[in-house]
Amino acid sequence: MAVRRQDALGYQIGLLNRLFDRMLEIELLEFNVSPGQYPSLIMLFEEDGLTQADLCRRIHVEQPTMANTLKRMERDGLIRREPDSIDKRQTRIFLTHLAKNIKLSLIEKARTVPETAMKGLNNDEKEKFFALMSKLIENLNEKLS
Repeated sequence: MAVRRQDALGYQIGLLNRLFDRMLEIELLEFNVSPGQYPSLIMLFEEDGLTQADLCRRIHVEQPTMANTLKRMERDGLIRREPDSIDKRQTRIFLTHLAKNIKLSLIEKARTVPETAMKGLNNDEKEKFFALMSKLIENLNEKLS
């Protein structure tokens, strides 16, 4: 029996991700922040001065991807890199004044994307959706570990 594309879990998750990224790109355009940069900014808003390896672990991306993201963020004036004060082999990543100044507006704009995506769902449906997604993530993480 043929599987219809719209019934395939991977297709649905991939489509949702692409649409989510496109909406996020539109919302963040005025800040010159891309959807790929947003997770790094959020992690640095929570804890400034992380290393590239810290960001990779927390966001679940590979080192080369993170290196390119950070390079663009540095070019755009969102971050600066400084040697670790104790271990000079390590480089710490810090937010610039620009990034700190746009934090609240940036987060507020980004929040509109999940709100738009979940429009029409009641609280019970939202809770179930997140519980199911968490279970899928747990299953895949367990298999990959």
